Amino acid sequence: MQSWFADHPIVAYIVIFVLLTFVYNRVFRVNQKLSPGKEVVLYLMMALGSGMLLIFQHDKLPIIQCLLVAVGLMLLVRVRYLIEARQKRKAAAGDKPR
Repeated sequence: MQSWFADHPIVAYIVIFVLLTFVYNRVFRVNQKLSPGKEVVLYLMMALGSGMLLIFQHDKLPIIQCLLVAVGLMLLVRVRYLIEARQKRKAAAGDKPR
């Protein structure tokens, strides 16, 4: 996988940028919307950061794999929250007097 991404740097850059954007939007984004100018600056900075991470990826550091692990852990937490919410609904439905 590492050598394939080294052979295809444009694909690696796109994957890094998409994963980085996903992680930012799910973890670090505040509830309020930013102005369009700030959004443009933010995504330009993330594009620049993705370029730096591409250099690290090309130097044989597992950047894409680490981002995939982060996304996987976020998915695991999401599934856990859904299961807990379902258990709370079942417990609340069972506690209601008839």
